[in-house]
Amino acid sequence: VQLVESGGGLVQPGGSLRLSCAASGITFYTYTMSWYRQAPGKERELVANISTTGDTRNYSNSVKGRFIISRDNTKNMVYLQMNSLKPEDTAVYYCNARWSGTGYLDYWGQGAQVTVSS
Repeated sequence: VQLVESGGGLVQPGGSLRLSCAASGITFYTYTMSWYRQAPGKERELVANISTTGDTRNYSNSVKGRFIISRDNTKNMVYLQMNSLKPEDTAVYYCNARWSGTGYLDYWGQGAQVTVSS
């Protein structure tokens, strides 16, 4: 199983970035996909998740109205469009795949650094 994030980098406050996560080795459309982030000295937190079909999306209060999560089940991809970025969005962003059935399976990407600074 591999989850590979891309699209991170340095951006000025107010700018935008789009993170991508390419999944392989899983039956992608059966997994709920999420983005988490972890800032230095802080715990990892859930940013957004999207249901298997893409019909349901949830966001943390801190990013609601600025970030958009989406997925393409034909390409085994999940995306995070980040707009109006703030310095407090600076963190390592992780892609997560979770299968929930009898118990659950969790897979993580290696992380992508996002730095918001002038």
